[in-house]
Amino acid sequence: MAGIIDLVGRAGIGPHEAADWSRRQELMTDLRSVRGRAYPRVIGLAREPSWVLFEILLPFLATAAFVFVYRAIGAPQEYVGFVVLGGALTAFWLNVIWMMANQLYWEKSQGNLELYFAAPMHFMSILFGMAIGGIVMSTTRAATVLLIAGLVFGVTFSVDQWALLLGVFLLTLAALYGLGMVLASLFLVWGREAWHMGQMLTEPVYFVSGLNFPVARLGFLGALSVAFIPLATGLDAMRQLAFTDAAFPLGTPDPLLEVAILTVMTVVSILAARWMLITMERRARRDGRLSIRWQ
Repeated sequence: MAGIIDLVGRAGIGPHEAADWSRRQELMTDLRSVRGRAYPRVIGLAREPSWVLFEILLPFLATAAFVFVYRAIGAPQEYVGFVVLGGALTAFWLNVIWMMANQLYWEKSQGNLELYFAAPMHFMSILFGMAIGGIVMSTTRAATVLLIAGLVFGVTFSVDQWALLLGVFLLTLAALYGLGMVLASLFLVWGREAWHMGQMLTEPVYFVSGLNFPVARLGFLGALSVAFIPLATGLDAMRQLAFTDAAFPLGTPDPLLEVAILTVMTVVSILAARWMLITMERRARRDGRLSIRWQ
């Protein structure tokens, strides 16, 4: 199988060029690929209830710990809301790192990567399916954490622009999963180093993204240096829009400016993911690293 894939790659044959397909057939095949890759993540919500319990309970415990710390030092009530909102978005970052960025490395370890490259579809459809399934799966967990923590700790939100808040949330997810596609392309050829990179991008990003405190507390230069992380920019904008009655400044730039930043991040990350995936795929085929024995 790997020999056939490498031969096809060296010949320059694209995913749909082996057959005389119409544009509609190509589109329908790619859409079926998106649905097929998203299916196990959506259905998996009900297949293993114990996983749902642990994925909700553990983030809630981490969120509760910071809430108790803020209450012990007499911090404003808004800080409790910051922690709850940040704890909810933790589910998306973990999903991006461990079920987007590392997924292709795991698929290679299980021997499925060769089948993806041999199938008559664009590889981006695999990544889009992973992203859609991950968003559905993480949204249920984030909403549950937000609901439970909000009720237990008495968090009240003050929202004046619901449409803008929803738009910021969707743009944040698009930028996050676009970054996940870029990392997936890189991790494809990094092999075992993907595991170490996943570890490095977990806890440190929690700190610099301001999941448990306003990113403005890092100072202007600190906030500017982490502006390239979609989680930091999106969370800062959502806090400003969700707590409009706060008695102190919540964020650094205006939410509309952060919307523009997130839009640019989304477009750039998706285009970069497509270019990097093609480049890394050619390199992997050239160097013979599509199978587990070469990683």
